[in-house]
Formats: sequence, C-alpha cells, structure tokens
Amino acid sequence: MSQKYTIEFLDSITQVPADDWNKLVHSEYPFLQHELIYALEKSGCASAISGWKPKHLLLKNDAGKILALMPLYLKNNSMGEYVFDWSWADAYYQHGVEYYPKLVTSVPFTPSAGPRICIDPNSNKQEILAEIVNSVQQQAKILQASSWHILFPEKDLSDSLATLSLAQRQGCQYQWFNKSYIDFDSFLGSFTSRKRKNLKKERNKIKENNIEFEWLNGKEISQEQWQIFYKFYQNTYLVRGRSAYLSLPFFLEIARLMPEKILLVLAKKDSSYIAGALSFKDDNALYGRFWGCDEEWQFLHFETCYYQGIEYCIKHKLQKFDSGAQGEHKIQRGFEPVLTYSNHWISHPQFSAAINQFIEEETDHLSQYQVLAEKHLPFKKI
Repeated sequence: MSQKYTIEFLDSITQVPADDWNKLVHSEYPFLQHELIYALEKSGCASAISGWKPKHLLLKNDAGKILALMPLYLKNNSMGEYVFDWSWADAYYQHGVEYYPKLVTSVPFTPSAGPRICIDPNSNKQEILAEIVNSVQQQAKILQASSWHILFPEKDLSDSLATLSLAQRQGCQYQWFNKSYIDFDSFLGSFTSRKRKNLKKERNKIKENNIEFEWLNGKEISQEQWQIFYKFYQNTYLVRGRSAYLSLPFFLEIARLMPEKILLVLAKKDSSYIAGALSFKDDNALYGRFWGCDEEWQFLHFETCYYQGIEYCIKHKLQKFDSGAQGEHKIQRGFEPVLTYSNHWISHPQFSAAINQFIEEETDHLSQYQVLAEKHLPFKKI
C-alpha cells in the first residue's frame, strides 16, 4: 500500500536544519552540502535577483520525517547552468511563447555530476521519485514555468527520470582518473613518447620562469589571500566584458563553513602571487572550479589548473579529478572524455516533441564524438 506524502517547496535552505539536510544527502560530494547552498543564498549569489530563486523540495511522510530532498530554483534566464538551452529559448521567443521562467534542479554555477534528488534508502525510491515528478510538474503550472530541467544528475537517477518521461540529454566533459600512479612521472610514463615530451616542455617552461606554487587548504587561506584570489577570479570574467557570478562574501563564507572541502593553488613569481585555481574536494575526488590570473605566462593556466591538481590527487590518493565544463585541450593532457547527463520536462506538447527530436539527434552525434575524442588521448596503446 502506498504511503501518503507531503511535499514542501522552500524559499530558503535555512528552512531545513543543516544536519537533517546533510544526513539525507549521505554523500561526501561537496556541492550539495547544506553549507554550500547556504553560502550561495546568504551571499546573494543564488537569489531572485541573480536569477536563481530558491524553491527547494522536501518530501515528508505522515510522521513529518524527511524522506527526500532536492535543490530547486525558479529561473528567469539560463546563466550559470552549463547545459545549454539558449536555442530552445530562442525558438520559444520566435513563436511568441514564453520560455522563462523555468524550474531547474541544479547546484548554481556548478557543472559537476553528483546527487540531485536524495531519497531515504529505506523508502520506496521509485514511488517517491514518481511523487516528486508529479509534484514539480504541478508546481510548474502554478508558477507558470515552461519546463523543468535536472542538470548533472548521476546516471542512475537520470535513467530513472527517463522512465518517467523526462527526456535524457547527454553532454561530454573531460576527467582525469588515478590509475594507481606513484607520482607525476609515473603518470607521464603512461604517455606515448611524443605526448610525454610535449607535456614536460610545458612544465619546464614554468620552472624556467621561476614560477612556484603553494597548496592551501581552507583553514590555511588568509583573508588577504582570498582577496588576491578573488581579484584573479574576477579577471577571468572582466576580459570577456562580464561580471563574475560569485562574490567575495561567498568565498569567505565557504571558507568558514566547509574549509576541509577546499584547495587553493596559488602561483607565485618574485614573491608576488600571479594566478590561482580553487578546487573543492572529498575523500574520492578533486573538483576543479575557478581560475584567474594577474599576469599571462605561457602554460601557466595548464600548470595551475591541471598539473598541480593531478599532483595533488596522486599525493593524496584521490581517484578522480573532475576538471569542470568544456576544454578539448584537456584530452592531450590525460583527461578522458566522459558522458554527463541532464533530464528535461517540457510542458508545451509541440515544443516537447521538437526538443526530444533534437536531443535524439544530439545523442547520436555525441556518441560518435566520444569515440573520436578517445583516439586523441595521449596514452600508450595496450
């Protein structure tokens, strides 16, 4: 017999205690932790003004116990998502139909696959998932939202959502995997001779310019260093004529709330910091997230963002380095193409059919691309 459930939509993560939220997340994955979502909201980075109005979902049983949760936002743009639907919005506009607002289940500004709908392991997962899908679709009608998008879920969840008529879309990212490397040289030993020489040349160029690196965990980062890094981070956006998504108060807040999840790599030349890369981490993986610099040096980006991260993973026996969205240049540096997933429910029947057809054609193309990309990996043939 099916249970009766109560669904709540929250205007803020503060409406649920951190312990209750994190207990149900039941994962070391840093981006769905209550602390990070709270920091996004408190700093104003995830708010109605920024286009990320919280509508987080809680599902409870008759006794009031939380059995499921899900981050959810009402969005009036597609900024900071990394699953691109601009062409969908354009098609709506050309036909005189509103695409925004839409509902999005995601971690703002975070193109990293991980938990998205967390369900109590002792509950009927499929029944609860169906209840959530139905409730969100009803909420979309109330809010006059055109659609609901679940971005970067784990594959098992994406497959389950696909059985509930949420079209599955694929993407491709590039990730490094630790194959029991002893040190960076042993990693290079897996390369073909020519690729190995190219990468050594890049690293040697940094050494020749007397650029050194510091690894700082969250508690070791001073406020002055945060301010320096934030300037670098802003520069990444300013060169494109845009404003940064995240604010200094956000970074200071995560440093206070979850310092054990943070790694900051700072590049220094002549006693001055010139670049930095901020990553998150858990017991299994490093997640490269933000980068910026004050000075341009050949191969500085690759060293700061990728090679230092690989060295850190090898030293600390982390199994994966999730380097974030895009970047085919990562392939020749040992980052393998992996599929990512998203799921989409489109309310409008005609647009739903057209988008589903687009996704099918895109999936065929992506499968071919992954096979082709793997051929350009630098590793020796076994």
